[in-house]
Amino acid sequence: MLKIIPKKRSSVKSLISVTPKLPIRLAHTITSQKVNTPEECVKDIKSGDRLYLHSIAANPSTLMKALKNRANEFRNVEVYHIHLEGDVYHAHPDVKDSFWPNVGFIDKNTRKAVAEGRATYTPCFLSEIPDLFRKNYIPIDWTFLNVSPPDEHGNIGATRAAFESSKHIIAQINPNMPRSLGNSFIHLSKIEKYVEVDSKIPEFHPPKTTEITKQIAANIASIVEDGATLQMGIGTLPDAVLANLTNHKDLGIHTELFAEGVIDLVAKGVINNSKKKFMPGRILATFVMGTQRMYQFIHNNPLIHMDDCAITNDPRIISKNPKVTAINGALEIDITGQACADSLGMKMYSGVGGQNDFIRGASLSERGKPIIALPSVTNKGKSRIVIGLSNGAGVVTSRNHIHYVATEYGIVNLHGKSLIQRAQLLISIAHPAHREELAKQASARFNYHFKV
Repeated sequence: MLKIIPKKRSSVKSLISVTPKLPIRLAHTITSQKVNTPEECVKDIKSGDRLYLHSIAANPSTLMKALKNRANEFRNVEVYHIHLEGDVYHAHPDVKDSFWPNVGFIDKNTRKAVAEGRATYTPCFLSEIPDLFRKNYIPIDWTFLNVSPPDEHGNIGATRAAFESSKHIIAQINPNMPRSLGNSFIHLSKIEKYVEVDSKIPEFHPPKTTEITKQIAANIASIVEDGATLQMGIGTLPDAVLANLTNHKDLGIHTELFAEGVIDLVAKGVINNSKKKFMPGRILATFVMGTQRMYQFIHNNPLIHMDDCAITNDPRIISKNPKVTAINGALEIDITGQACADSLGMKMYSGVGGQNDFIRGASLSERGKPIIALPSVTNKGKSRIVIGLSNGAGVVTSRNHIHYVATEYGIVNLHGKSLIQRAQLLISIAHPAHREELAKQASARFNYHFKV
């Protein structure tokens, strides 16, 4: 059983207090920084400025709360971020004239604002989002970071593309933030202002695993090979898949973020990353969201390498690994293999994220297996396998990119299959209550008689 012992983390003040043990130049760098109040940190932001927020569970909410308190002093501050957990002050209806949220992935905290026209969404593959900053498609005036206290060399972890492209960098330094290792450090001397806070990191607790999810997971696990490199997100399905892999060998992780089930498989030696070709021996990811157990696992762990999503999500880099098994979800899929994952008809629901990056990367990998997984029906009993996508639905994974599709009724491979073969295979894993109607509709569409 894996036993995790939290390590005591130094605050900025305690680090400064031991600066005589550090090189003189470094000691001067640290002590010359100005510790501010949140209000002082945000006082120079003005109308029309563009602001990037450290995203996912690293929400710099203390700084944003202070900025929201100034909302009547400015207009149209554009706030860019990806998925954001915790309080999202700038998306509240009462500050709609002061802030203009522009999100790279729609989540539960921003979905209503986007639907009501108080925010917008910028479609982009996750692998290409860093270029939006670096090539000035989205200019950044200010970056707000939520970071761990600096190490003995004065380094803190952050979002590299944003802080490299930003004119001003403000940070809240938080002892509860895990210090992740990898290619994501910025030196404290680059921070213009900072404030020390002691706030909890938002946690994610997946809902209880259903029997349907367990069966989908078992179907996926049945095609995972020893020595595979896994990409999966968080939630009940990834954890359920991982629970089925305890007898596997030599698995590796190259992903955006990973589920808590990874911790148990690392402890058992199932995940050792020994067969990976890119960064062997290490788990590679770009962001983290989970429980306190996950944050403790990541803190100062040399097994974990955090990197820019331009690296983790580059299909050319992903494909260097053997047997890449990429598991992604969809809201619905039509009988030709077009998968919608970002909208419910014309209503935007989430975003592209890294699905295409890993579908393509796994496709190019030697013996790779890109998988789209979804329950056969919605909560209201409507089939998710459909004759045609809903009006306005976005095609996130095209019929040209699709390979494996899994529901609780099985897993099929559409790659290299004709439209008629695809329809027959997808009907076979649809909910039994909908198969006859799907066969009837497919027969009319393709002028070919489908059997159930």
